[in-house]
Amino acid sequence: MSVHESSNAEKEHLDDDRLDEELAIKPTQTAQTAHHDVVFGEITDEGPNYRNVGFLGTVILMMKSQIGLGILSIPSAFNALGMVPGVIVLCGVAAITTWSDYVIGRFKLNHREVYGIDDAAALMFGPIGRWFLSVVFCLYYIFVSASGILGLSIGLNAVSTHGLCTVIFAVIAAILGFATASVRTLGRITWLAWVGLPCVIISVMIVTIAVSLQDRPSSAPKGDGPWTSDFKIVGSPTFVEGITGVSNLVFAFSGTPGFFAIVSEMRNPRQFTPALLICQATVTSIYLIVACIIYYYCGSYVSSPALGSAGGLVKQISYGIALPGLVVTTTIVTHIPAKYMFVHILRGSRHLTSNSFIHWITWLSCTLGVTVIAYIIASTIPAFDALVSLIGALLGTILCLQPYGCMWLYDNWSTGREKKSWWLMVSLSFFVVAFGSFVTVGGTYGTVIGIMDSYKASGGASAFSCADNSNST
Repeated sequence: MSVHESSNAEKEHLDDDRLDEELAIKPTQTAQTAHHDVVFGEITDEGPNYRNVGFLGTVILMMKSQIGLGILSIPSAFNALGMVPGVIVLCGVAAITTWSDYVIGRFKLNHREVYGIDDAAALMFGPIGRWFLSVVFCLYYIFVSASGILGLSIGLNAVSTHGLCTVIFAVIAAILGFATASVRTLGRITWLAWVGLPCVIISVMIVTIAVSLQDRPSSAPKGDGPWTSDFKIVGSPTFVEGITGVSNLVFAFSGTPGFFAIVSEMRNPRQFTPALLICQATVTSIYLIVACIIYYYCGSYVSSPALGSAGGLVKQISYGIALPGLVVTTTIVTHIPAKYMFVHILRGSRHLTSNSFIHWITWLSCTLGVTVIAYIIASTIPAFDALVSLIGALLGTILCLQPYGCMWLYDNWSTGREKKSWWLMVSLSFFVVAFGSFVTVGGTYGTVIGIMDSYKASGGASAFSCADNSNST
């Protein structure tokens, strides 16, 4: 190595060390050792510490952002696609979204002023890009919050055997979501994720074991003779069914846009990539195990959400255990858009990191606004599968796929063209943009057709209905 190359390497190493010092926020800081964050401003003991999420906290928040409502719709996606295509598409979506998530971590290190996907869009596309992705981001998380409220109302119906009108259960779910989402920092929500994640995983595993032991799924035809699952190795879906299934799988990995907020509140953002790899490997493994077993034993009689597949007592037990996890999911997906709006309203103001009246009234207005709109959506589109598909297709793809190909190109277009890896990454970036655009258009079309068919079947009576919503298949 030449002297010039050696000096450059030493300079890069020193720059990295300096960047680590600037990025890292120690958990024991006091007001006398305040640090300035590019996004949040001065962080002291006089206000909330927005940079207090450690490595394990990052892993658990990522996993809880991914494992939630999405896992409950994967078996029904396999029913549309077939076992083998379902596994292939699931692994493909996992790989693509893992790359997208990796790009978020690198982009944050390169552009520390970025807090959300709209900041990245502003760098790449200017004010129009910021405005467009701001709207998409807020709509997406409000819709996901709606699916959380809907999932909670289904769980409450299942546990109580429809003890109250579904509209009332949705109100209870919305109140729970608002109360817990109003905790101001992700660092203080982390402990909820430690509780909620095991609850969802255990409940799904109970159903997975139960369907493998029972005679037949709860919705299968009753009879005295043996029942054989009608699962398909390769499905033969229509375009609408197939693209809806793909949209469901995209939704299962659609925690991606929330990772901007998580990396922004990490004490050391350089730990983002190893935390991401642990999260995605674990999440994908759980998805594959659960989806393959439940679909293998239930076939076309799999329920959506999947927790209802075993029926009877198992259904009540699984939903009972899952309820804390569903509350935590609703908490996180309500907190993230509320925090996004809150930061953008007060960014650059002393009220962002203080305990002033303006700080509190702005924060609670954001959480309440998200909750109210989400409740209305959950009551208007009460079919879980349809709502999940619509979110995944119309909004999830735009926030999980296309922007990250553009972000990689923005940071790397002018450097490294002499390397084969550069050409490979350019091709991957363009593929992700093209694939995401196809699923956005096709999936939205298929989902809207499905929702219209559902309304025709019910005569429009399903909106704001008191009927039990825990028995859908």
